[in-house]
Formats: sequence, C-alpha cells, structure tokens
Amino acid sequence: MEDVVGPWSGRRVYITGHTGFKGGWLALWLASKGAKIRGYALDPATQPNLFTDARVADVLDDDRGDIQDYPKLEASLVDFEPEVVFHLAAQPLLRRSYADPLGTYGANVMGTANLLEAVRKSPSVRAVVCVTTDKCYQNREWAWPYRETDPLGGHDPYSSSKAAAEIVVAAFRDSYFPVNRLSEHRVGIASARAGNVIGGGDWSEDRLIPDLIRGFESRHPVLIRRPNAIRPWQHVLEPLQGYITLAEHLLDGRPEAATAFNFGPADSDAWSVERIANKLVELWGSGASWIRDDAPSVHEAHYLKLDSSKARSDLGWRPRLSLETALEWTIHWYRSSKAGNDMSAGTRLQTAQFERAQLVFS
Repeated sequence: MEDVVGPWSGRRVYITGHTGFKGGWLALWLASKGAKIRGYALDPATQPNLFTDARVADVLDDDRGDIQDYPKLEASLVDFEPEVVFHLAAQPLLRRSYADPLGTYGANVMGTANLLEAVRKSPSVRAVVCVTTDKCYQNREWAWPYRETDPLGGHDPYSSSKAAAEIVVAAFRDSYFPVNRLSEHRVGIASARAGNVIGGGDWSEDRLIPDLIRGFESRHPVLIRRPNAIRPWQHVLEPLQGYITLAEHLLDGRPEAATAFNFGPADSDAWSVERIANKLVELWGSGASWIRDDAPSVHEAHYLKLDSSKARSDLGWRPRLSLETALEWTIHWYRSSKAGNDMSAGTRLQTAQFERAQLVFS
C-alpha cells in the first residue's frame, strides 16, 4: 500500500466486530487512510460474507474471540495498545433476539461492559466510539424524529439490549471518564445511533436487502413482511463517516463530542419497505419480484425516524448520497460480486467515490 498522509496515518485502531458487514467496510476504509488495525470478533456469521469476499483480513491483524470472553478481550486490546476503539461487535438481528434473548443481552450489554472495562485497563486509548442503533429509543410510533435526549427503551430483546448498552456507555463515561475532567484522563467516550444501513456485502439473515438479493438471484418472489413500515435508510458509508468524524473530534479532546449522536438520513429518505423493494426490483430487472408475507410475526416498529441535527451542528457531518444513489451502488456491488469481480477493489472504489461525492443535503 502506498504511503498515506492524514489524521489516520499510522494511527492504531481496535475494531470489535470486524468480520461483520459494517465492521468490514470500516476496516477497509480506515486501512485506506493508513491506520494500523486489529480486529476482534467471532467468525463471519454468514456464507457468503463481506469479510471473505472483500479480503478484509489482508488489511488488519485478525484476532478471533467472543466479546463475552473478558480475559481474552482485555489481553487482546491491551496488547495492541490502540489509540482509538470502535465497538461494533453485537447480536444485531431483531427476530433472532426473540429466539435467543440471553445471547442477545450477553453480547450487547455485557459485551459493551466488557469492552469498556478493557479500555479502563489500556492506558493507550484516547477515543472510544460505541455503536448501538436507532432502535434504542422508546418508540411511540409518532411522526417526529427522535433526538438524543428522548427516552431510551425497547419492546423486544434486541432494542432493549441496545438501550441498556447506551446506559452502560453513559455509566462508564460518568464514573471513570467524566467529560468535565477530559483534559486530565484524556479518554473521550461516545455512542453512535444509526438508521437502517444498506450496501454491498450484507448477507445477514432476515434483513430486507439481503433477502431481496437472494430472491432475485434465485428468481423466486421474495416474501416481505410489513411493506408499509417506514425506516431511515442510508448507505453504510454514511454512518461510518459519522463514526470516523466523531472519533477525530474525541482525539482532538473536544468535550462536546463525548456523548451520544444520531446519524440518520434526510427526512426525504425515510422510505417505506414497499418503496425500497419496488425500486430494487426496477434496478435488478429480469427475475426480480416480491410478494407480501401475511404470516403472523413478532412485534416490530412501524415508524421510526432520526433527528441528526446535533451531528450536523457539532461534528459538521452531512449525508452525501441520496437513497436512490445508495440503492444503485448496492445493486452494482452485488452484481459485480456475482460476476466474479475483485470485491476488495470494488469496495475500496465505492469508498473513494463516496469521499469525492458532493454533499446532496445541506
């Protein structure tokens, strides 16, 4: 790799969950910026997966382990001596949380506590970004977007586990790394709440885009539940840009960054599931179709939007891609992968295009 100059050049970064969808994209992006990375995660959860297809292991020190195994996690993190920690390891699927609530709470709540306790034992760390979800809010199904000051909650094990993880982050920050003493301990801890992310390389079970792609490739109609549900959709690079920017502010010692931030799309990109599905059918073309799944299912929120005005004002963060462009990029990635192209290069190319993209929302 050619020499890279910038704030991430030579920076030691620790990423939990690097074998996952968002973690893989983040690792490749930071590596392109010159960061030295160690990842800590379980094996990839699906086959195929982004980690293998995009050869993420080539750009980092690949350490496999369970976030619930505290001794192993602490040893891995302390040994690496990172300056920055991105915590993405989690049980990320709502419907799976109903089948495995204890595993969900263990990974998402105790996993977060384990990570932050390991940070306490690592004198090198200066910035920590803990990633949760937009579903951490007490969803009242109202039309207004949620702000960071709105009550946390969760109807299901997944959502409530992420709300609990937010409380854990705040408790560790207040107890051990208080913002009013940031100049003394020099450790900034923040949490990041993002909307529904899309992009190439996501093969997770029971998610809209991967389910549609699998159906399109097999030329079978895709069963879709709750087509009228509305979500804040965004390309995976949008929140990752937010996480990176947030970490940079923490590294600069800015106390206003050591808190929770929403990273969501513009209101115009809060689309219904049906509209997303129809657009992807149009983009894919022949063989693509879907039908409504009327079978009884678990509770899921119908309406959810985020207010990202704090990220805009405090961090200068802005979405770069319209949702239509994000969907086009997503289909292009999957088609390229199916054609046997080099998806490490393809993923890096989309990241470079994203960095050059003009802001589409002011």
